[in-house]
Amino acid sequence: MQKSRIRALAAIGASAVVAAAGVAATTAPVEAAAGYAPADTAQIHPGTMMYTDGAQCTANFVYTDGAGNTYVGYAAHCAGTGAATDTDGCSTQSLPLGTKVTFNEGGSLVDEGTQVGTGTLAYSSWLTMQKNGEKDPNTCAYNDLALVKLDPADYGKVNPSIPFWGGPTGIVDTVAQGEKVLSYGNSSLRLGITQLSPKEGLSLGQTGNGWSHEVYTVTPGIPGDSGSAFINRDGKAFGVLSTLQIAPKVGANGVGDLSRELAYANANGAGVTLANGTEAFRGPLLP
Repeated sequence: MQKSRIRALAAIGASAVVAAAGVAATTAPVEAAAGYAPADTAQIHPGTMMYTDGAQCTANFVYTDGAGNTYVGYAAHCAGTGAATDTDGCSTQSLPLGTKVTFNEGGSLVDEGTQVGTGTLAYSSWLTMQKNGEKDPNTCAYNDLALVKLDPADYGKVNPSIPFWGGPTGIVDTVAQGEKVLSYGNSSLRLGITQLSPKEGLSLGQTGNGWSHEVYTVTPGIPGDSGSAFINRDGKAFGVLSTLQIAPKVGANGVGDLSRELAYANANGAGVTLANGTEAFRGPLLP
């Protein structure tokens, strides 16, 4: 049986959450002729299952650097080695850079499904914060982004478009309370019921001095969805799925602020930009 990476947090007498689980960020324009696979046949894309040491998470966005390398993002806690209650990225242990990560289709509670690509852990906000001696409590609690450098042999399998929704169409630094939010998860706990992968909901506002957004979606993100992409009603990327809250806002998710996470990554040498989707953004289903 495979495990989905789980992350838990308890506030004394208050709440608990479980993982459902940046220099100014920019976006890289993407055209269909840029060498990406067609969106309807690409095997590596936002929403693809990613396995690290047996733990399953979900890809958020595709990123590129100035040297022509391709990266896929997920949550930094997906490579964490601490207990489920260890949520501080400045102190929780993690697998090292260079760790193998696989991209899979059809993973379940029984097995990891079919491997469709490989990569290596190239950046972890957790490892970087520990190296930097980061002390800001909000950064430590909510900076939860990792980048996996794709093996060049698999570049032809990639498309940056988000299944079902299309996009992303760029990046935005926040979403307001009450604003529409969209996501796409791919937890192995759903037993392959892909109709539950697209998610639509509302922002409950920011927390952690802007480092995190609380959201409600139908259905909520669950373990295995960790790292999933979040976009606003215009298709602009704003977040990475990190946690599932048990109380007091039952079923709410914590979504790390992508603009801050990318700024932190790029200030520490990542040098990546977000790749826009090749497929038109379809917009939310509900008003």
